Amino acid sequence: MKKALPLALASALLCLLVLVQAGAAAGRNGYYRFPAIHGGTIVFTSEGDLWTVDVSGGTARRLTSHEGMETNPAISPDGLTLAFSAQYEGPTEVYTMPIAGGLPSRRTFSGQGATVVGWTPDGKILFATREYSTLPNAQLVVLDVTTNAETLLPLGQAADGAFDGSGKTLYFTRLPFQGSYTKRYKGGTAQNLWSYTLGADEASPLTADYAGTSKNPMIWQGRIYFLSDRDGNMNIWSMDLKGAGLKQHTSHKGFDASSPSLDAGRIAYQLVADLRVFDIASGQDT
Repeated sequence: MKKALPLALASALLCLLVLVQAGAAAGRNGYYRFPAIHGGTIVFTSEGDLWTVDVSGGTARRLTSHEGMETNPAISPDGLTLAFSAQYEGPTEVYTMPIAGGLPSRRTFSGQGATVVGWTPDGKILFATREYSTLPNAQLVVLDVTTNAETLLPLGQAADGAFDGSGKTLYFTRLPFQGSYTKRYKGGTAQNLWSYTLGADEASPLTADYAGTSKNPMIWQGRIYFLSDRDGNMNIWSMDLKGAGLKQHTSHKGFDASSPSLDAGRIAYQLVADLRVFDIASGQDT
């Protein structure tokens, strides 16, 4: 007699089949994740490696080929250096390499996991880690690439974030991803946005009006762009720096937008197995 598949395994296989069929229907040849945009360049993860492609599309060029996973790329403000998380020597640590290609340099050595979040305006790496805390409290650390010195930001819980242009105010996601892809999750570990000015005694909530998920803050011309499931699916929204003036920019149904990256008024993000670019000025999504 044949044994039935466990429910969790059957559900996972069904989701994988749906994603593969969606990609095939759109003519895609891969599964593309974690886009980082800078100028006319996008760097992304596919098949566990990093690739680069022109923002208008075309043939991608492979940057890495190691057996370990390379994820969460972020391009430096000058466009010359790529920071990313990789598993070259076991644990996930922060590495850098020239965006033109070359040998990676290891930057962290904690063995506690280190996820690249982005760069500060003055060219330091911002990453999340549990090196200085316990579960579930990820914290943000600033890493100076010239000295490898680490500075822990004085926040008990901070899993993602971006500084404003002055480098003095951080807009951050307080909690890490809670592990469930359930639609419209509103439990106690739903991600939400806060702001913190360096030197202040307390951080301030920005999305306390909504019990669902708000995450991945990105700053552009006096507004915070972020992902939220306020309309039932994860889409791109924005608000002013005080949390007011809410505006929705994309309206995807069924599948969630994820892993956004902003540069010069354009947001690259993942949708299903593909990458898309949203132009803020024109309101066009390609």
